[in-house]
Amino acid sequence: MELKNYIKRIFFLNVIFLIFQNSLYAEDRNIRLNKLFHKLKVSNFIDSYETEQKIWKIWSTHPNDDELTFLLSKGSDSIFNQNYVEALEIFTKIINLDPSWAEAWNKRATVLYMIGEFKESQNDIDKVLELEQRHFGALAGQGLVNIELENYEKAIRSYKKAKELYPSMRSPEIMIKRIKELIKKKSI
Repeated sequence: MELKNYIKRIFFLNVIFLIFQNSLYAEDRNIRLNKLFHKLKVSNFIDSYETEQKIWKIWSTHPNDDELTFLLSKGSDSIFNQNYVEALEIFTKIINLDPSWAEAWNKRATVLYMIGEFKESQNDIDKVLELEQRHFGALAGQGLVNIELENYEKAIRSYKKAKELYPSMRSPEIMIKRIKELIKKKSI
């Protein structure tokens, strides 16, 4: 009987340790992201690109499941190879396994945009921004989606927010100018 209790205690302590370790990793991840976002705001164009890549690396790495990280990479390869059906299936599978991972939602939003499912893409972007409101990639994607939906003011707001988070990001300025031209053409 004592051996059984001993095994239960060891098991319980291991579970507590894993929970504590994952909690520390999540906290460390947030601290790193906070530092990188601060650096992104004060960096010049060249340095900001390196910082951006570090942020994408964190976002694209699942906090505690290497298999999900692998699946995200596989889905990204499917996008690159223009196999959108496979990419959509992979990202949906990841979301079903962990609906709290913002980058899985972001990747699926990208695929939905690419296949012309703009409202569904916007729904996924809403989820990304609920989970990670600093996601400048999702904000830029939201701008593109809302251009397609002719929600020009929302598109402009999305690009302005992306620019606040990432001041040296070039696409917001270019896209806001393009949107203003679209608005002008539409009013003629």
